[in-house]
Amino acid sequence: MNPLHHPGAAQVPDTDLERRGELKNVSTNVNSVESDALDHHDNPSTPALLKSRLARWNAKVEGLGGLEARGITRVLPHEKHEKGTMGYLQMFSLWFSINFAASNIITGLLGPLVFNLGWVDCVCCVIFGNALSCCGAAYLATFGPQSGNRTMIVSRYFMGYWPSKLICCFNILNQVGWGIIGSIIAGQAFSAVNGAGLSIAVGCLISALCIGVVAIFGIGVLHSYERYAWYPQMFAFLVLVGSAGPHFDTSVASIGPSTTIAANRCSFFALQYALVIGFSAAGADFYVYYPTTTSKRLTFLSTWSGIWLPTIFANILGVGIATGISTTPGWSEAHDVSSGALLLACYNGLGGFGSFCVIILALGSIANNAPGIYTSALSLQVLGRYGKAIPRWVWCFLIMIVEIVCSVVGRDHLFDIFQNMLPLVGYFVSPWLTIVVMEHLLFRVLGRVPFDWTAWEDKKRLPVGIAALLSYLIGWAGAIIGMYQVWYQGPVAVKIGGPGGDIGAWVAVAFTGLTYPPLRLLELKVIGR
Repeated sequence: MNPLHHPGAAQVPDTDLERRGELKNVSTNVNSVESDALDHHDNPSTPALLKSRLARWNAKVEGLGGLEARGITRVLPHEKHEKGTMGYLQMFSLWFSINFAASNIITGLLGPLVFNLGWVDCVCCVIFGNALSCCGAAYLATFGPQSGNRTMIVSRYFMGYWPSKLICCFNILNQVGWGIIGSIIAGQAFSAVNGAGLSIAVGCLISALCIGVVAIFGIGVLHSYERYAWYPQMFAFLVLVGSAGPHFDTSVASIGPSTTIAANRCSFFALQYALVIGFSAAGADFYVYYPTTTSKRLTFLSTWSGIWLPTIFANILGVGIATGISTTPGWSEAHDVSSGALLLACYNGLGGFGSFCVIILALGSIANNAPGIYTSALSLQVLGRYGKAIPRWVWCFLIMIVEIVCSVVGRDHLFDIFQNMLPLVGYFVSPWLTIVVMEHLLFRVLGRVPFDWTAWEDKKRLPVGIAALLSYLIGWAGAIIGMYQVWYQGPVAVKIGGPGGDIGAWVAVAFTGLTYPPLRLLELKVIGR
């Protein structure tokens, strides 16, 4: 059993082939390993980056206790760890901690404040929008235990070797974008508590450093941290409910004519859908050490509920706060300053204890965003052999630097980032998810064609991906004509209601779903894979 005492929180074993391959040339007798274990890609040649003195320094860093050395190399069946009921509880607590975050409170504010929706409309959009989007991460998560591959590696079996790199790029932008948002929210909270003694920029720096450190250590530390991180968050959230709840105005109705309200419902629903759908591109990353016998049904349910429950709780809390901003003294002025100042105002009357709760909420950005840096580093390795040659922890460090710089630069534009970035997540994930589901169910399950997980980096055994790429691009065309953003309104989107509404993700799904099956059948007939 691993030193962190949990099957999902495994420190890399001595048989970690990628670690050995990255640090030195290894002569491996493939016949000594079970037949489905390896091909030559599991033993990469020595990259120039890791030669000589740097190689020795890298070996010392990766030798630190608890630091995961493995990158994207497949976790073989004999490297996995036994599980029990606690394994599924760990799945739940992992996602519960990730999503019990202040960023979800801030997203809830947008319903009443930006889209002029009432309490009932906002709550319905929050509940059902997230119920749908949580299915993406839960579905992809089921591939982690059975394949031993990371999510972006699994994507190669649906998109093909080369087209899947496009999804990697979008995933990196998405995860880094969320890391920037988390750092800004935490920085604003730190600054609000300390007043003039600590600027938002310094707060962003502190939060991004904390996020990066957890991500650098890898999956073992990540699982251990997430197992307990939700306790203080739950405490701070419940205190916030007691402090701010009496000021909620649940009688607030949506503003405008019925056509405008319908359009705003579409846009806020799309925003809520985009909130966690990006986790689909990371769903399998955290389960690769679970055994192949892990129940798919329980994996799906543990992941889905772990994401949905805290997300809707935090968003509904944000909606409630937004309904009270116009009627509660001090809230409106605090909101004009920053989201952190607003959270502090919501604890008004609790004195220093309220400030302590805001600090807890700020520290929640670690649990919320460290997994994003982790999965971004893995996606960078999937991009190619040069990316794979750089150790995962180095990528985590570089991503942390990027998030520090961007969060400091964008610290005064949090709501603009929310409004403009979040819907884009739905546009890139939705057509990809459509391809994943259709390929899996139509061409694998119904066609009775099993996955060969040993082909994870063999271009000749993976799908070519022409059908997937074409249908994905067609889906993107649908997203373009259906998107409704400040900087662009599609011709179909402007016809929704009065002012127009965002239906880009749904048009993308429709276009991809209609085009992928015939294109895939043609690809199989002509190319054969």
